[in-house]
Amino acid sequence: MKEEDNNSNKNNNIKQKNEDKQEELNEKQKERKYLITRNLQEILGEDKLVKQIITGKNIHVYWGTATTGRPHVGYFVPIQKIADFLRADIRVTILFADLHASLDNLKSDFELLENRLLYYEYVIKALMTALNVPLEKLHFVRGQSYQLSEPYTKDLLRLSSLVSLRDAVRAGAEVIKQMDDPLLSGILYPLLQALDEQYLKVDGQFGGLDQRKIFILAEEQLPRIKLGKRFHLMNPMVPGLTGSKMSSSEEYSKIDLLDDPDVVSTKIDSANCPSIESGIDNGVLAFYQHVVFPIIGGSIIMNNQQFCDFPSLQKAFKEELIKENELKNYLKQFLNGILAKVQENCLNTPEFKEILSKAYPKVSINNDDFSKLCVNKLEEKISSDVGPFGDKFEFIPSKTITQSSLIFNMDSSIGGQSRPVKILWRCSPKGNFTLAHIYALIQLKIFCDKGFQCTILISDLDAFLDKLKCPWQDLKKRTENHLKILKQLINLLGMEDVSIWSNNPFITQRIPVN
Repeated sequence: MKEEDNNSNKNNNIKQKNEDKQEELNEKQKERKYLITRNLQEILGEDKLVKQIITGKNIHVYWGTATTGRPHVGYFVPIQKIADFLRADIRVTILFADLHASLDNLKSDFELLENRLLYYEYVIKALMTALNVPLEKLHFVRGQSYQLSEPYTKDLLRLSSLVSLRDAVRAGAEVIKQMDDPLLSGILYPLLQALDEQYLKVDGQFGGLDQRKIFILAEEQLPRIKLGKRFHLMNPMVPGLTGSKMSSSEEYSKIDLLDDPDVVSTKIDSANCPSIESGIDNGVLAFYQHVVFPIIGGSIIMNNQQFCDFPSLQKAFKEELIKENELKNYLKQFLNGILAKVQENCLNTPEFKEILSKAYPKVSINNDDFSKLCVNKLEEKISSDVGPFGDKFEFIPSKTITQSSLIFNMDSSIGGQSRPVKILWRCSPKGNFTLAHIYALIQLKIFCDKGFQCTILISDLDAFLDKLKCPWQDLKKRTENHLKILKQLINLLGMEDVSIWSNNPFITQRIPVN
């Protein structure tokens, strides 16, 4: 009982000290704190922030964005808050987290990272310019510029030895794409984000409310490896147009920064705008609350009525003094006005158009278009001299063929030349020979009939490595069984030209069909 009283007194003393510190702020410091904290959803470590304001410290915060999907209008919220930080004389670093993008379920593979990084830099700077954010006061950093260094790696290993699997998964639950069998890369993601605070030499981190669990992990774990504890500032998450979280991966929930005015208007017209009494998320009203009023910084006029703040507009909508179509029409004009400035700074640059095409290549989902694309790629020739022989050969990238229509569009030769297309079917003896194997053979026969050079590889080592689906002692027996059945079916289907190879644990060898 005495211990509980002591803890209670201790907490009261801490609370009193924080209140005393708040009272110590002079008018200028209070104004600075207001700029830093206004329109935020939550603050962790506010006492630390207040202390730094009082001491006149040159405060440094960072905001990171993983270079995955294309930035959308939801980015207005953090960018506008960054403008507040700069007005409050805070040093701000923008982290383009390219390595994080790869770790997040491989949303950006390493081939795309460079172009997506350039795309983000172009678009984010264009958006900041459109919102009158002074770029000269910002510092832009690429994650890989320090995250692959030896000291960073050592600290990552130290941190990983302290953080449990459960805590790491929980920390990234709202940020990383969740899977039934999580990848190790996604588990490392929160640890990297925590370490970024130390290696960017910041006093605090700024992010969305969805980052909260990662921020808590940083506060709890970094002091354990003597890397200090920072404050964390969180902006609210803007609901998407469909009522859910606005996300780059959900096309109809967001408005892209490069969307045409007609596309913007169509998306807003189809957005959810239910009555307040319904209790359903209203993506249109949320945009007024978190984007329109903070950016305008004053009143707006709609339907000959003046609204000085969001609550007054919300009240008018509730009382049906403002209609849904009036809210949407104003929002269209507001967004298209800002996006026009963003697009003017981007799309008029030939270099940007090339970056866009490489960072987010368009992929058609139409089977006929896909087939033509694959055939064209297949017929691309890269001629090379083969050493002293002086012969020419065609280099063809390997393709995984999944569209049946592609089979019938392909010729058996490359660009009219005599060398045939070579097709490989890998067959691993993981279990019994089934109808699925027979179906694959029939597909392979279609290739054979078109003059393709077909090969079957019995890869018994694959069967062993795939979670021991074929035990080591059974490899030889399973392979012989599959080989026996394959030979019978190949002869039955008239596929004598097919070659069979066995990839046993020690040697790859060709097996006679007959």
